[in-house]
Amino acid sequence: MTRVLFVCVQNAGRSQLAQALYERRGGEARSAGSQPADEIHEAVAEALEEIGAAGQRPRALTDDDLAWADFVVSLGCGDAVAADVEWNFADPVGMCLEEVRELRASLDRKVRELPL
Repeated sequence: MTRVLFVCVQNAGRSQLAQALYERRGGEARSAGSQPADEIHEAVAEALEEIGAAGQRPRALTDDDLAWADFVVSLGCGDAVAADVEWNFADPVGMCLEEVRELRASLDRKVRELPL
């Protein structure tokens, strides 16, 4: 099984959604942030709850995460991590729930392209 690490700056939106979606497919995933926020964006928390992934918290990227991962996906963290692939999705900060649902659907399509 491929272990995938999803990284963004705050670990409060995109990477959290991607992790939850990959895990829903049966994969093993983690997410982390290069500069983690104190909490997940409100609309993202609601969108995560809708898919049964409530209660997530932002956390800092560690060397252990990088060593654990077989594949690293960067979602806008720039040079903070050497990623296998960079996905360019809008930061959900300030998005309403409907916009986050659209982001979640777009992320889901990309996540489905990853190996399990």
